[in-house]
Amino acid sequence: MSHIPVLLKEVLDSLNPKPGQNFIDCTIGFAGHAIPILEKVAPMGKVLGIELDKEVFKKLKFQDNIILVRGNYADLKQIVKENNFYPINGILFDLGMSSWQIEKKGRGFSFQKDEPLDMRVDNGQLTAEGIINQWPEKELIRVFQEYGEERYAGRIAKIICQIRQTRPIKTTKQLVDLIIKIVPRTRIHPATRIFQALRITVNDELNNLEKALPQALEILEKNGRLAIISFHSLEDRIIKNFFKQEAKEVNLKILTKKPVRPTDNEVNLNPRSRSAKLRVAVKL
Repeated sequence: MSHIPVLLKEVLDSLNPKPGQNFIDCTIGFAGHAIPILEKVAPMGKVLGIELDKEVFKKLKFQDNIILVRGNYADLKQIVKENNFYPINGILFDLGMSSWQIEKKGRGFSFQKDEPLDMRVDNGQLTAEGIINQWPEKELIRVFQEYGEERYAGRIAKIICQIRQTRPIKTTKQLVDLIIKIVPRTRIHPATRIFQALRITVNDELNNLEKALPQALEILEKNGRLAIISFHSLEDRIIKNFFKQEAKEVNLKILTKKPVRPTDNEVNLNPRSRSAKLRVAVKL
């Protein structure tokens, strides 16, 4: 698979896995982080890997000492209980999408291809096409502002609502073409923020993260470590605020005063890593 694990050395250094310990990878993907962790904890330690995307899950290779679960990390405590996976010495969240999901899935995650406006990681009811064609203008503005931090949210929502009266907006190209007419081109593609906002909304990403973090802290052993890689400011803000609040209540100690960023070398090898931020804490 074409997925390169982001900040791999930094994750291993932060989690510090030792023989016989157990770890959870809440977003196992193609196991780019999980397998190196497993190598450190072998032969007695185990990794529990959770994956929401059923197509990615189908491609995962089952192997000894990795327990694979298809599910949502928002149900973390329940998944751990069902698999009787204790004690837990470390938990990793990598909140990015794999290159395979963006490029090969054909579900409209990439604004550089012409694909159906779907954006579901799982089989939920809500799609990006549904949002674009059915949600009121006011709601579109809210989503674009809140989840995309898009300054042209009002203008984009207005033109979407005008166009969809005569023909539905069904593909990424149709959406990109209308965004390009409104948003000035800068170093990032004009459609980046709208696509981010739609993907977050379709998959309820921020709510899932907010549900998962307290569960992760609760199930960790004392001195267990929690490492989280985020890729945009909204996720990072949730993680930062959670860590600060729990540190104030002396439930955890923050190990990363500032988020760890990829080196220039890593960004050159894997440009998608450029926005990654790793935050790490230890349970007290």
